[in-house]
Amino acid sequence: MKDILQGNALESEAIYIFREVVAQFEKPVLLFSGGKDSITLVRLAQKAFYPAKIPFPLLHIDTGHNFSETIEFRDRLVKELGVELIVRMVQDTIDSGKVKEETGKYASRNLLQTETLLDAIEEFGFDACIGGARRDEEKARAKERIFSVRDDFGQWDEKNQRPELFDMLNGRIDLGQNVRVFPISNWTELDVWSYIEKEKIEIPSIYFAHKRATFLRDGFIWSASDDIVYREENEEIIERMVRFRTVGDMSCTAAVLSEAKDIATVVDEIRGSSISERGARIDDQRSEAAMEKRKQQGYF
Repeated sequence: MKDILQGNALESEAIYIFREVVAQFEKPVLLFSGGKDSITLVRLAQKAFYPAKIPFPLLHIDTGHNFSETIEFRDRLVKELGVELIVRMVQDTIDSGKVKEETGKYASRNLLQTETLLDAIEEFGFDACIGGARRDEEKARAKERIFSVRDDFGQWDEKNQRPELFDMLNGRIDLGQNVRVFPISNWTELDVWSYIEKEKIEIPSIYFAHKRATFLRDGFIWSASDDIVYREENEEIIERMVRFRTVGDMSCTAAVLSEAKDIATVVDEIRGSSISERGARIDDQRSEAAMEKRKQQGYF
């Protein structure tokens, strides 16, 4: 009963936040990756504005290195919902010379998304970008407010944030500023999965256990089902039963061994896990403050 009451409170808070966004901002957008958190945001937005359609577009910053299961799911979902999807490609930003493709063993396009996102915000004039970040994911994200102001360069100053007392959300911004909004900031990974289970929300198959060609590096399990992830000749390909706890750029997102083939068993697996879901995101481990530095520069 306690879990049900907590779940209802989290849902109500998120719906309240969505409605505040539409009331206070002129041109909001939902940042959509095709992952479980952004899919949960879409369901919450549906509930917030039902029976009307979701009153803002979805924006996907596509690295070009996404899992195919995620892209297929994204396209099917927006078609079913009849919502507008805006896609901006990191490859276009690379081609323009604004950012440089990383090379080598740990190359990733994850950081390069920042410039593409900032360009899209300027192109469309978005003043509120709704994202699925949660405070339990990573210590830098634990510092975020629900309405998190970015300056006219897209930068975040974690030492100069507005207090949010008594659920008062202040959406006032100066010309050139925009706000990142996190409706599920107070949720945990388990809360998200429990909500997906309760609402019977469909998610990409990559989140469930499946046989996949993989190889090991630095203690992590990498997908070898494509030519995106760098692999050395001595790194042996073995078929393993795995799933992905988080879905990001393929080059920085590792899999975990798992037999969890449905939501109920995934929930049980997470309850017993002692490792954060972002423990398999190699981009977070480049330095102690890797996420915080990316966020300061305008990252999600």
